[in-house]
Amino acid sequence: MRAAVVRRFGGPEVLEIASIDVPEIRDHQLLVRVEAAAVNRIDLSTRSGALAEAGLMRPAPVVGLGWDAAGTVEAAGAAVTRFAVGDRVIGLRDRLSAGGAQAEFVALDETALAPAPRSVPAAEASTLPLIGLTADLALRRTGLRAGQTLLVTGAAGGVGGLALELAALRGVRTVADDKSAAATWTVPRGEPAQVRDLVPGGVDAVIDAAVLGVEAHEALRGGGTFVTLVRPFAPPPLRDTRVVVAEVAADGARLTELAALVDAGHLTLGVAATFPLDAVAEAHERLAAGGLRGRLVLTPGVRAARSVNFL
Repeated sequence: MRAAVVRRFGGPEVLEIASIDVPEIRDHQLLVRVEAAAVNRIDLSTRSGALAEAGLMRPAPVVGLGWDAAGTVEAAGAAVTRFAVGDRVIGLRDRLSAGGAQAEFVALDETALAPAPRSVPAAEASTLPLIGLTADLALRRTGLRAGQTLLVTGAAGGVGGLALELAALRGVRTVADDKSAAATWTVPRGEPAQVRDLVPGGVDAVIDAAVLGVEAHEALRGGGTFVTLVRPFAPPPLRDTRVVVAEVAADGARLTELAALVDAGHLTLGVAATFPLDAVAEAHERLAAGGLRGRLVLTPGVRAARSVNFL
């Protein structure tokens, strides 16, 4: 099969499409024919060597890329009970030692998979696992109840946007640093200090999807909760605050619930552009450039080198 891999770390030029064996599945796993695989910033960090330098991945001669996948079950292990061949599924690969999702096939544990949302195409569905589970976990880490207040930085991004929509479903009042129909209030991007003009004393919690660190912490009330997505950029727990890290993990049961929220019209997924697998380097360059409204997605079944379909 064809798969996006790196054999050495560096810029987008180190990316290649390799011909490797289709992964073998164990009794509790499924083989998924990948129709779409989202490109995430962790892919950029994997390719550049930042994760290896931080000690977050072990050395390997070939490293497969990709965490999110949407596709069709091609084969099921003997112990699988929830899915069958032909089912359309989405899933998250959360172990860097496993094969990447940016490939024609990926093997995933049954517990990492969920039925794909029926209301959106595969490209959109593939964007849900990583950002949806991250946003959901971050919101749960805040411990907020209906009526309390939350600042979400990076509101225009995938995690931030879904965090706002999930918070609204729980009756939490929200402040966003970008325009959002789901937010109660908005402040100018990069100006979290203005939150206190809207919420005297500060918000009850912050989800720092933009990784602003201590700057966003200034908007938090004493004793509040600050949720960071990147451990090295977590601010100190000033003013008796609680600082926690939301480190995503595969969770097929919760992903099933999130997919149902997509089908119910409560969660919004967006795709900025799709790329054939051959154009993975171009996708990395586009993601690194920033300014996207929506996600970038690879389509392994398409073989049109370096062509891009902007949606």
